[in-house]
Amino acid sequence: MEETVESKIAKKFKLDDKTWMKHANPWSVYTRTSALPILILAIWSRVWFGWWSLLFIIIALVWIWVNPRLFPEVKKTDNWASRGVFGERVWLNRDNIPVPEHYKVMPNILNAVQGVGLIFLIYGLWYFDFWSTLVGLILTIESKLWYVDRMVCLYEDMKDVPEYGKWEKKSE
Repeated sequence: MEETVESKIAKKFKLDDKTWMKHANPWSVYTRTSALPILILAIWSRVWFGWWSLLFIIIALVWIWVNPRLFPEVKKTDNWASRGVFGERVWLNRDNIPVPEHYKVMPNILNAVQGVGLIFLIYGLWYFDFWSTLVGLILTIESKLWYVDRMVCLYEDMKDVPEYGKWEKKSE
């Protein structure tokens, strides 16, 4: 069975059960939304700092990799952010435990919108086109947030599967 793009990305980030529970911490989810703007600013900074901007780009990339590991494991999971992360895990596992049919289209559409946003971003960053960069940023972040929201719904429908229900934590 062919591995999905999402599964390949998760493997690159080396997300194991413990790391996923750290990433399910709302602090991780909400601060992760800063990753793309930080990376964009770091890349754009080549205008001001020349080759020194590589240092900022490296820092931004380290932030992207460290973020899911930085915060403690989530103590309470009855929140949008944690459920969104759990939904992503359910989606990644869809080849092993099938998801309901009505969830199979929208995540792919939203990932495609993110891809279009990345095209605008790359163009804007390459040519220092502010508007293309801004459009790319908005398309990418908004579609990612909508994707996470769909993952919340997916998790809500799938949390009764024993493998997924074990992620729930009720106390703080």
